[in-house]
Amino acid sequence: MGEFVRLEVEDGVATIRLDRPPMNAINDVLTRQLREAAEEASMREDVGAVVIWGGPQIFAAGADVKMMVDMTPREVKPMIQGLQDVYNEVEEIPKVTIAAINGYCLGGGLELAMCADLRFCAEDARLGQPEIMLGIIPGAGGTQRLPRLVGLGRAKDIIYSGRPVRSEEAKAIGLVNDVFPAEEVYTKAVERARRYADGPRVALRAAKVATNWGARGEFRAGIVLEREVFADLFSTEDQKTGMTSLLEQGPGKATFAGR
Repeated sequence: MGEFVRLEVEDGVATIRLDRPPMNAINDVLTRQLREAAEEASMREDVGAVVIWGGPQIFAAGADVKMMVDMTPREVKPMIQGLQDVYNEVEEIPKVTIAAINGYCLGGGLELAMCADLRFCAEDARLGQPEIMLGIIPGAGGTQRLPRLVGLGRAKDIIYSGRPVRSEEAKAIGLVNDVFPAEEVYTKAVERARRYADGPRVALRAAKVATNWGARGEFRAGIVLEREVFADLFSTEDQKTGMTSLLEQGPGKATFAGR
């Protein structure tokens, strides 16, 4: 698709592959290509789930500091707004997304990983928001998404210190969902993604909308949203298939059409 970001599709699973050696530093070109990949993954009917991966050595070490070092406030504001907008698009991909994390996942890299629904990381991975050591703060969603994942106190510790978080701690605090040997991370992410791609896609999309938007607002408004998307699912083929299969064959036997 692009010089730094590729979209590869196999058996219903799309991989958004970051490829800007050596550190997958996030610059304007990578950001633009990431937007294009997210839009294509969202629109393609042959894509049922998405894996975001930076390759076997590194996920992403953050924004390109060389690009930013001499920027003025007037110059940096539209740049970071553009990155925030792209990350929001990644977060809203209407399919289950999994970040497969090898190596370093720092700064803007962690902010991107937090846009995914699930995060799988390698045993030797290092995650963090080291921006404070550059005299700045996370600017692509880190101060907002991290507290929602790990709680306010833990997020402040990680952001204020800039320290790297090892995989064991990351799982214990809820920053990642699973930890695997480095050579298995991508494979495990694809295997899980394929399960979702073969599942009730409309219901999964509805669950994502309800949980994402419900978590951003007032509880009662979220309950109303949940009720509406729940009711809408009773117009789908998958709802009839799933319930009929349960009654006739027991749980876990349904084969969904994704509509």
